[in-house]
Formats: sequence, structure tokens, C-alpha cells
Amino acid sequence: MTLGLVERMDLENQFSRVLSSLGIEHTHLIVAVSGGGDSVALLTLLARCAPLLNLTLTAGHVDHGIATTSAEIARGVEQLAKGLGLPSRVIRLELGADAGETAARSARWSALERMRAESEADFIVTAHHQDDQAETVLMRVLKGTGPAGLAGMQARTGTILRPLLPFRRAELAQYLHDHGLAGWSDPANMDQRHDRAWVRHRLLPLLRERWPDVTDELNRVAAAALEWRRAWNDTLSQLPGLDLQQERDGISVAGGPLAGYSSDMARAVVRTLALRVGLVVSSRNTQRVLKLVAGGRSGSWVPLGRHYRAALAFGRLRIERPGPAPEPVVLRHEPAELQWGGWTFRVSREAAPAMHDRRAMTAWLPLDAVVLRSRKAGDRMQPLGGPGHRTIARLLQEARVPLGQRDSWPVLEVNGAPIWIPGVCRSQLSVPDPGSEALRIDADHR
Repeated sequence: MTLGLVERMDLENQFSRVLSSLGIEHTHLIVAVSGGGDSVALLTLLARCAPLLNLTLTAGHVDHGIATTSAEIARGVEQLAKGLGLPSRVIRLELGADAGETAARSARWSALERMRAESEADFIVTAHHQDDQAETVLMRVLKGTGPAGLAGMQARTGTILRPLLPFRRAELAQYLHDHGLAGWSDPANMDQRHDRAWVRHRLLPLLRERWPDVTDELNRVAAAALEWRRAWNDTLSQLPGLDLQQERDGISVAGGPLAGYSSDMARAVVRTLALRVGLVVSSRNTQRVLKLVAGGRSGSWVPLGRHYRAALAFGRLRIERPGPAPEPVVLRHEPAELQWGGWTFRVSREAAPAMHDRRAMTAWLPLDAVVLRSRKAGDRMQPLGGPGHRTIARLLQEARVPLGQRDSWPVLEVNGAPIWIPGVCRSQLSVPDPGSEALRIDADHR
């Protein structure tokens, strides 16, 4: 057996052990494949190791529409996935040659998250490795980050997986060479107008002339900062009265106790709370969150970046990332079951009852065109058995629907008028006559 084969198998064994430690058996993964060598190695390693953990893989590529060769790279990624027996998805963006590094990164993450949601995948897997980690830590030092940011990237954060963090770029390059594979070169990765490219190709080589082990040292900084983060993370669950709760689209704590902490303590809690959902918040945003808590106005919120926001609702501070509302659906009149966002709807035909519950999760509707959609600005309805009309925004608030879920809470309309909000309110309109054939709809929210 040649030395190259031994090294290749050893890398695959190490990678398999890392995957096993992440607790992701029987899951569906979107593998972010930029086309560069690191992501090509990631996809190849995953394809070889997936059967051991019963993983379902989809290669996901985001064509930024920046480089002139981007379409060619996208086709190459599709062919690579096909050769590995994997499906692929490509989203093309039209950012243009002048797009900045921050805009491209934000658009890329949004596109990957869209792929994950549309594919009903569990995680997005990226090809970040030890050298990327060192660059991240150094960039955060230069930008004045605090201890939380110095911990860098984690192997598993929310729906993001980074199983290559224990490996060096050179190891992955050798693995590709042993497999006879190569990645595609992205000109943006060499463009030193971008911060990361400048750090990678100019600053770090200069530092290595003086400190050859600078990459290892920066990774040690990340490991020490991670210990600090984990200690604070444990503390968050033990603070009396804080009442930490993990929620479907974020995390929350009681606002009252937080408002009573010293400023240093409160800032540490907010930063640690954000880290629980994989978000590093700046000092400025931390202060905005504390001002929000001090204001005490339910329904108010502030943006935190990466589509996250801090929201105050019913005395609780939530760090959340509301998902996009699903597209409207016209319900058929035949028995069926369908998924809509985090909801399951079962449709059947049945004689309408004499009495209807205003806040039930089951409703009987006339055999008209029923549209399932999210709320719209200005939506109003007249509650069953109640006087006057109410805005849907107010009805959702009174039902204590979390702020981050209100834009994706289902509304059913008939003839353009909202008539039912599952679990919240049934309208006075379009109530079928008792005993008449009607559309029965049962809603379930997971």
C-alpha cells in the first residue's frame, strides 16, 4: 500500500469520527460547494462517509454572478455531484462584478438557507478548516472583537456544520491530489480588495516569517476563548429567574431579571444568548438589545444581522430568526394532507356542525376556493360571535403568538376575505349551514 493511500484512508477515518461526534445520523445535508478545492474535498469525503451514518446529501452551489467564469464553475459542481451519485441545486445571483465581500457573503448564506428550507434538509455543511479558523480569529482581533468572537467558528452551530475544522488546507489539497481531483479557482479569493483575501495572501505570510506556527497559535486562542464561551453558556441555564427557553425559531429569557443586572452582566448574558443560536453580536447591537429590554414595550424589536432580530414580547426577550412565509396554496376539495411551513393540514369533506369554536384547530369551510396563505398588511376579520372587525395583527398578538412566527402563521381566505386563523380566530363570514356538505380542515403545528 502506498503512503498516499495510507494518508488518504487515515483522513477519511478521522473525518468519519468527526462526523459521528456531531450527532447527525439519519439527517439530510445541504453541502455548500463553492467549487474551490476545500469544498470539493468536503463533498467527496461526505459522499464516502455518508452510508456509515445514513446521511442524505445534496450538493448546493451559489453562483454569485460576479466572476465571468461563474457559470462554468456551477456546471462543474453539478457534474462533480453527478459523478458522486448525488443530486445538486444551483441558485444564481446577479450581484455583478462590483459586489462587496459582505454583500456576497450575506447573499450566499441567504441562498443556502433557502435551499435548506425548500429541500427540508436538516443542516448546511461548509468546508471551513483550521486555516480558515486562524484567518477568522485574526480578522476578529483586528476588528476589536470580544472574547466570544475570538472563539471563532464551531463544528456545529444551529443548522450549520463545519466538520473540516480539525484539518489543515494542505491535508485537504493532498487528499484531492490522491484522488486525482481539483477545484476551480475563484478570482475573488485572490482579490486583495477583500479583507479575507488580504489577510490570507499578504498578512499571514508576513506573520509566518516571524512566527512560523502562527496558524496553530491562533487556533489555540480560539480553543481558549471557546472554553470561556462554554462556561458562560452553562451559567446562562443556572441564573435564577432568567428562565432560559429554547424555541422553534430562536431562544428567549425573561426580560425582568435581565433588566435588573449590572451593565457588564447584562451585556455578557445578551452575547451568550445570541451565541446559543450561532450569532456573534457587536457591542453596538448589544447596547441596542439592552435598550430594548429597558424600554419594556411588547412587540418592539431591533435587527441583529444575518436575518436575526431581538424582540420583546410578553415580558420575554427573544433572539430569533423568523423563517420566510411559504407560498400561498389553493386547497383542493378532495381528501388530502399537505405541509405548509411548520404546519400540517388534513382536508376532508364532512357535514358541517351546528356550533363552531372560534379558536379551534379545526374548521368547517364552504366548498369554495379556499386559499392558504400568510397574513397581509391590513388584513381584518369579524370574529365569530363578536362585534366589529379586528386586525389580524392584533388577533395574533392577543393569542400570544410569538412575534417571530406571526408573518408565517397561516391564514385561510375565501373569496379574498380572511375567514380562519388556526388556533386564533374563526370569522363570522363563510360559515356553512348546519348539516351541509363542507370542507373540514384540521391543522397541526409542530
